[in-house]
Amino acid sequence: MTDRSATVLVGIDGSEGSADAVRWAARLAAGRNLRLELVHCVPIAALYYGGGPVGSEVLFDQLREDGDRIAAQAHTLALDTAPSVQVRTEVCLEPAPAALIERSRGARMLVLGRTGTGGFTGMLLGSTVATVTSHARCPVTVVRGRPGGGAVPQEGPVVVGVDGSPAGEAAIAAGFEEAAFRRAPLVAVHAWADGAHDAFPASAGPGPRWETLKPAEERLLAQRLAGWPEKYPEVPVERELVRDRPRNALLDASARAQLLVVGSRGRGGFTGMLLGSTSQAVIHHAGCPVLVTRPETSW
Repeated sequence: MTDRSATVLVGIDGSEGSADAVRWAARLAAGRNLRLELVHCVPIAALYYGGGPVGSEVLFDQLREDGDRIAAQAHTLALDTAPSVQVRTEVCLEPAPAALIERSRGARMLVLGRTGTGGFTGMLLGSTVATVTSHARCPVTVVRGRPGGGAVPQEGPVVVGVDGSPAGEAAIAAGFEEAAFRRAPLVAVHAWADGAHDAFPASAGPGPRWETLKPAEERLLAQRLAGWPEKYPEVPVERELVRDRPRNALLDASARAQLLVVGSRGRGGFTGMLLGSTSQAVIHHAGCPVLVTRPETSW
């Protein structure tokens, strides 16, 4: 049986966002001596309406041919990006979310592009990205570029969101490892603001309640980072305590980062929620790739 922990899985759909994901994942896999697995799901649901087939056999064959073409192009792109990487491609006849979630079991990482082409031929719609990120059985990276269609950054710090949750602990571990792998500094961001506790905007400057609570938030940040700088002495660490909502602070930090690492659900999330509001916001709006960790998967 193949050891899935040495596999980087990539969902592909022929879009430019998908191509960015392939390039990013190929560099990661080559740098860490991991296998690359590229999966395209033929959108067979487009052939059905009201429970019955409306597409012809010719149309189905065309969809399959398109899938083979997309997989072949992604395979070539991966090798052009990282010639030494071991690549496997698959074209499957399953809905994309179910297929990727099942194949994520035991994988080192699942990589997705930003929102895909959409419509009849696209696979990785925004809802699909959110669904897969929520339910995948391994860490998920959504590859995003700078706002306005900019390139995917390869320089800058690794930013990690620190919130004290179990998923946040996994994020810290991944953040340090990713920073060490990329020889980049780590920026640990802890943002604190709740509507009920912050009656005034951050732009108004520090108020009495913030000054009272700030020492406790500083201690939390220090406690969560304790021991990690000793384990990764080569990683410079910058600590940022931000009086703002976490999503705002992390989105701001992503504008200068090469990778943003967050937990799947923070300490303020509702029980049973698989993907918190902050994680959902950053996978759709960050200015760099976003790695989402979960507490049940080790890094």
